[in-house]
Amino acid sequence: MKKNTLTRGLALVAGITLMGTLAACSAGPAGDGASASEGFAKDADTLVMGMVPDQQSVENTFQPLVDYIAAKTGKKVELIQSTDYAALVEASIAGRIDIGSFSGFTYVAATNGGAELEPLGVTVTKEGEEPGYESLTVVPKGSDIASIADLKGHKVCFVDPGSTSGYLYPSAELLAAGIDPEKDITPVMAGGHDASAQKTAQGVECEAGFAEDAVVETTGIADGLFAEGDLEVINRVTVPGAPIVMSKKLPADTQTELQDLMKNLTLADIEAEGIAVTDAFKAFFYELVPVEDSYYDSVRKVCEQTGAAQCQP
Repeated sequence: MKKNTLTRGLALVAGITLMGTLAACSAGPAGDGASASEGFAKDADTLVMGMVPDQQSVENTFQPLVDYIAAKTGKKVELIQSTDYAALVEASIAGRIDIGSFSGFTYVAATNGGAELEPLGVTVTKEGEEPGYESLTVVPKGSDIASIADLKGHKVCFVDPGSTSGYLYPSAELLAAGIDPEKDITPVMAGGHDASAQKTAQGVECEAGFAEDAVVETTGIADGLFAEGDLEVINRVTVPGAPIVMSKKLPADTQTELQDLMKNLTLADIEAEGIAVTDAFKAFFYELVPVEDSYYDSVRKVCEQTGAAQCQP
């Protein structure tokens, strides 16, 4: 997963919420035929932005992007972090979000389930960088575990069954090493990349774990979840970049506005609007690179290889 004051008072209702909040959004006009707000998850003055539960402080991490979208569209942006990946998939299928930050796996799962989504772009962290990020296999400092093959019989932290870099690709790595991720290890679902890395560093609940590179190498250390050097990386796999998506149920003019707004959006564009940019945001966002749906065919291929239930409609 990887790679946030201009109208803050107007624009933001940020929060860490439960699935119930996502469900509450459905009490709005979406699907009930209301005219002025038809196509919106809540109403024509609001964009509901769904987030995967990747980060401990999603508000801090994504605030500049939220502020920018609000400033440019003049709409409130409700930032909603789902309790788990499945909740975000369900909400997108039900039309309860307008835009979102998904994982590649979550995007594929949602579209497989009938969600009408369009990827607006994928974040890159550095100029000239190809989109994508790395899934890291980590162990506590001094561990005897030195490779994927050594994980058999151990307690292993995953992020969430719906996580691309924290479950799907790690499962494929394990299967390639002859290890059944459900039977040959003791899987622990930590709930987020930060939690997976932290539990692994502590070495109690998990003797090894999977998490995205930005958390292991930057934000987890900056947030004080573990110290630099507490984790050793024993394997790296490149994962397709996490998309910013848009609901194709939105009115056509709103879709066009968002496409124009997000296409090749850069950190410099956001700063030029006078938006306060946090270090956490700079750690994962340099610009958005446009991608097509076919960019995620590699995720679909890994779905076939692993037979993951979360890939099924």
